Amino acid sequence: MSCSLLEFCRLQELKTVRDYLFHNQTPEPLEEKSQTADNELSWDTSDWESAWDSGNNKEEEEGTAAATVEEETAGQSEPWLQDCVVSLSPCADLLVVAHEHKAVFLSAKWRTDESGREEMTLAVSWTGTLNTEEGECVSSSICIPLASQKRSSTGRPDWTCVVVGFTSGYVRFYTENGVLLLAQLLHEDSVLRLKCRTYEIPRHPGVTEQHEELSILYPAALVTIDGFSLFQSLRACRNQVARAAAAGSDMIQPPPLAYKKWGLQDMDTIVDHSSVGIMTLCVFDQMKNASILGGFNASVKGSPPAMNQYVTVGGGPYTGFYYAIEGSSQPLLSHVALAVASKLTSALFSAASGWLGWSKNKNEEEAVQKQKPKVEPATPLGIRFGLPDSRRHGESISLSPCNTLAGVTDDFGRVTLLDLARGIAVRMWKGYRDAQLGWLQVSEEQGDREFSPSASLPRRHALFLIIYAPRRGILEVWAMQQGPRVGAFTVGKHCRLLYAGYRLMGVNSVTSQGWQLHTQQVCLLDPTNGALRTVNIPFHLALSDKKSERAKDMHLLKRLTTILRSREVEPDFLEREGKNVLLDIKHPAIKKQALESLLSHKNVPVSCLTNITHTVFDTLKQQDPEEVDTALLQLCSSQLKMLQLYSDIQQLHSAAEIEADLENDSLEGIEDELSSVGPTLKRYAELTSRPSVSFAQDSPDSPLPAQAFLSQMECTEGGELKVVRGSDTDWNHLGNFLFWDCLCGKCPLHKVCDRLQQAGISPQQLLSLLLSMWLQREKEVLQKPNETVRNLHALLIALSNMKGAVEVSWDPQSISPWWQQVRTTCIQSHNVAAALLAALVAYRAAKASITSRADSKLQSEWEAVSLELEQWVVCVRQLEDVLVLQTLLLVPPSQGAAGGTAAQCSIKTLLEGGTGGIADNVSKWVFRHNLSPERLKEIVQKKEGKNMDDKVEQQAGEGRKEEREKSQEDTERTAELLVAVCQRFPHSLSPDLLFAHCCWEYVVQWNKDPEEGRYLCWAVEHLKLVSSPHIQLGISTMMWSTFVVKRFSAATFLIEKVGKAPKDRLCRRDVGMGDKAMTSFLGCCVQLLQILMEVTGVLVKNQCPLSFINYYADSAVEEVSAPELSVEEVWSGADGPASIAELALEQRGVHYPLVQHHCLLASLLHAAMTFSLKMKPLSLFDSKGKNAFFRDLTTIQLMPSGDMDPGLVSLRQEFLLQVLTNWVQALDDPSSSDSGTGSSPLPSSGPKAGWWPSLCLELGSLLQVNPDILRRHLVCELYNQGLDLRAEEVMLEVEDKDVLGSQLLVLTGQRLCYSLLHSQSQTQAAMELLARLPPTLCTWLKAMDPSELRCPLVPLSQTSRLVGRLIEILPENHAQYVLALHLLEAVEALTTED
Repeated sequence: MSCSLLEFCRLQELKTVRDYLFHNQTPEPLEEKSQTADNELSWDTSDWESAWDSGNNKEEEEGTAAATVEEETAGQSEPWLQDCVVSLSPCADLLVVAHEHKAVFLSAKWRTDESGREEMTLAVSWTGTLNTEEGECVSSSICIPLASQKRSSTGRPDWTCVVVGFTSGYVRFYTENGVLLLAQLLHEDSVLRLKCRTYEIPRHPGVTEQHEELSILYPAALVTIDGFSLFQSLRACRNQVARAAAAGSDMIQPPPLAYKKWGLQDMDTIVDHSSVGIMTLCVFDQMKNASILGGFNASVKGSPPAMNQYVTVGGGPYTGFYYAIEGSSQPLLSHVALAVASKLTSALFSAASGWLGWSKNKNEEEAVQKQKPKVEPATPLGIRFGLPDSRRHGESISLSPCNTLAGVTDDFGRVTLLDLARGIAVRMWKGYRDAQLGWLQVSEEQGDREFSPSASLPRRHALFLIIYAPRRGILEVWAMQQGPRVGAFTVGKHCRLLYAGYRLMGVNSVTSQGWQLHTQQVCLLDPTNGALRTVNIPFHLALSDKKSERAKDMHLLKRLTTILRSREVEPDFLEREGKNVLLDIKHPAIKKQALESLLSHKNVPVSCLTNITHTVFDTLKQQDPEEVDTALLQLCSSQLKMLQLYSDIQQLHSAAEIEADLENDSLEGIEDELSSVGPTLKRYAELTSRPSVSFAQDSPDSPLPAQAFLSQMECTEGGELKVVRGSDTDWNHLGNFLFWDCLCGKCPLHKVCDRLQQAGISPQQLLSLLLSMWLQREKEVLQKPNETVRNLHALLIALSNMKGAVEVSWDPQSISPWWQQVRTTCIQSHNVAAALLAALVAYRAAKASITSRADSKLQSEWEAVSLELEQWVVCVRQLEDVLVLQTLLLVPPSQGAAGGTAAQCSIKTLLEGGTGGIADNVSKWVFRHNLSPERLKEIVQKKEGKNMDDKVEQQAGEGRKEEREKSQEDTERTAELLVAVCQRFPHSLSPDLLFAHCCWEYVVQWNKDPEEGRYLCWAVEHLKLVSSPHIQLGISTMMWSTFVVKRFSAATFLIEKVGKAPKDRLCRRDVGMGDKAMTSFLGCCVQLLQILMEVTGVLVKNQCPLSFINYYADSAVEEVSAPELSVEEVWSGADGPASIAELALEQRGVHYPLVQHHCLLASLLHAAMTFSLKMKPLSLFDSKGKNAFFRDLTTIQLMPSGDMDPGLVSLRQEFLLQVLTNWVQALDDPSSSDSGTGSSPLPSSGPKAGWWPSLCLELGSLLQVNPDILRRHLVCELYNQGLDLRAEEVMLEVEDKDVLGSQLLVLTGQRLCYSLLHSQSQTQAAMELLARLPPTLCTWLKAMDPSELRCPLVPLSQTSRLVGRLIEILPENHAQYVLALHLLEAVEALTTED
């Protein structure tokens, strides 16, 4: 935990940089340089050598020697970098190296080194000359990163501006690519130094928030440019440059720079400065200053003025302190000289300010040079006070990040530390000629705070001064203010220490929220290899001397951590190092931390851990008891106990001896019980042993490392061990470690139990570990059930006999907490088979225990009856039921079914699921298996028709069936399994309950995916199978109000808005399903409402099913009694939500006319969607009818009554006629099928369904449309289509035969006209016949239009029959009777000729 130098970046092409900057210059011979350096170094160095040569610096000396050799071998280049102006961006992504008038910009790039590691490098991105006036050279430069204004920014700079000061007085601003943005001549003298201050987040409320600014020092003046003004100007200029480069467009004048210019007086020479920022004096200092400056009678203002503090170094005095009161000088506004350079254009804007292009001819250059910009005069600023030292001349000043301290170097080789608030020197170092200074502020780490007395206070910061002494080639780190030297590094003699002292410009208190500003505070540039290194200082070095115990302890702890992290370490080496480190650490808290990190590391062997802990424990025992830390002593003692227990258990597991198999009387009869549930267990094992993916480290067979064992154990105050319950995985791992080998019969279980009892672990915890492990390893247990059951019984007995397991005072008539723990675990477990086996074993063990207690008390032959045993009987019965149910649920669905994961059942989940929990699980299984309602009905009826005895035979025969693996037999086995479940739950899975839950499950799944119309159809089919009208009524009402009515109303309003059957896109948008799904949905709505009407008719007195009369129905009078719902005796403790059937029975009766009203609307919508008809459904009803729609079906609404408006009736009639026409057209073409004969059966659904005509007639009677008109229309349409036989069937029901006769006469004429006049095969006989016909008939036939016939090619025999029918139905006195007779003759004549 000491200081370190970390290389974070390398410079590429250093030689290229040097060659470019020093081109055509002959370097001095290297020998002379080194000779002068040696001469300069010949002074008395005893003052610093004594501090350097301390005992703790052996490592540093070794490093020094190594570095010196390395440098000598590499061959040191001449110190060219010291002659250059070098500046680095705080973000370390841009480096500027300038010499005289040339400059090189190096930008950050990532590259992959030989080992494949990504590393950052700085590569040359731009080179060029910067001078525009003859003879001017670069005198100072800085790189200012500008913050991004984007909201998504997290603290990276948008771009970096390079600011360069020249000997001519110009300050020029460039982009990273060397493009000149703007130039300013603010004072006609050489620029000495450029410095920048940026926003810092205040650490605490008392700190004054500082403004951003750029300060420019001239020999007798100081210019400060406001940061906000500069930021906006630079952004504007950059945008203009980008536009000009792209298009050469016109540009706007950017905002002028706001700056202040001070003439610094009363100081002979100034070479460097620091702008400290705004400060406010305390009242005492204000009064002191007033009396010194203004005398005894000076007046004092009420509030101290805010002042800008500037500190300068140079000569006469050596350090000067200047204070500029805010508001004493108005900011000056400069005209910004905007520069745009591209390959094509180079223009000059704003003649008021000077900027020189680099591609002008001489005349232009001279003209521009003549008109130099106007330079504003400086505001005089007198020195407040200084540190006078006539012989000492300051060389540089470096301001600390907290703005309270500054380091000053001078020509006497001294470094002075200034306290800026008090204006005094507080410390001085000597022997640092040509020193370079930097500062580093370090924040307190989380780990350091744990040992800190101020852990509750805000985060602390430590300040360090970095001094680079180039004459000696060393870099030193000193703690502030009076702290020791905490680090020293040997570096080259020609390095440059780069300290920016600022961060990003353009940041404020709002935009900096949540930013992570990654900036380097101090960097050391080594020109010999191009490495950029930063100093890393741990916070704790600021707290104490390097020789303090705590710092040394932290260092040792870090060393131990490093050893533990290395992958391959020899155990002997690890043990040796671990002992040494732990014995060397003095601080008890750190020693405890080191020991804990060692004990928690997974790669340390047990023997190594034991030996190290023993050593520490023995050492502590030998010390004075009063000095020993008790917590550390207890830790060693408890860890040793746990390690010993771990080793003993491991040895017992590897022991070859196996205990003799003790036959136990209490296990008698368990084989019979196992064989009775054997077939189900076998089927369950088959279904659970399907392959699955798991991680190797999660495998229960993986060995438990000592560290995991220790992490789950803790020592109580009494010295006994206690298991700490962690995650289920860790708990099961521990159970595996302790008991699995015992269950497999691989180790002596009684010895293991004795050792655990001896360790003091409570039997209840051991029982919990045993049962958790048993339930988790269900698959392995079911492979050898007999052997594992026997060992489990022995383990349970052994644990029961432990002290503290079963209470001595336990009365068998009450419930024992010990056996209750076993029961609770079995009840909660989802691994039902293992739970059942555990319950059978525990039942036997408990029974034996109770019997032995009863025998000792009563000495009788009576069997002891106990509440405990009653609980066990119920538990075993429940587990048997759950096992069969879980086996059914595990049966995987066939391919193409809905799928999904199988539900996991336990007694607890079923009881919490309420009375309908079991039926709910089975209904989900039915859905997953895509079991049709008819198939489910078959299986359930099979159950009802068979006896229990037959079922047992079937189960026994299951084993034989498994040999023949065929899909049909698998289906049969699944059906038998379902039957077995239904027989185990005769009440919970009664047919009505099962169908009701299946109906609800399907409608819920349909609601999730309305595109699957089949789900809703099957929900309705399941509903039809429910025999109880009360349940049917309740579920229908719930389905309608919960899922259906919302989509139904949306569909109605959509069709009403569109005026026809809507397209797929509109259906999806408004109703949430496609057009086909919507058609199916509306059909299901009709069926659902019909069921509601039927059920209401059955339940309500004098109400016949489907009577369709507007009759007010009050469903209070009922004839059929409601069913009583019951559950099985062992499941009577169910406590949870009410079942669907219970909710259904609570529903109120519905208002029959309102249901009928909705059914009417649903039928109309279904017809419109099926036949794609134009229609506005709500316009077929009056205002009462419209208002009654989508109301709660249980409420009584005002319904339409009396005669309807004739206009509405005609609209209704027109729609129903369209439906009939479309239905006839949808029927098969007579030429391609037998529909003409009327013998082919019609489908049960869709546009060809045979029930459409009867539905239309029924709707007609409800809509006050004359049904005879519909029948006549249907007859004509059927004849028109050529479906004569179907037409004859319908004709029998027509009442007004006269009108029908007239309509059919025209149709016959059209057929005859086609065959005589328009047929392609006109015969001579037909022409002769036409000539023989009476003129009236001939004229009448010619007037016919056969194009109206959809099927004109009808056999003559059919037309002959039609004419025969006509003669029958037309009365003799009918006006067209004669015409009909003529037609008959004509048809007969044609028939005889054919």
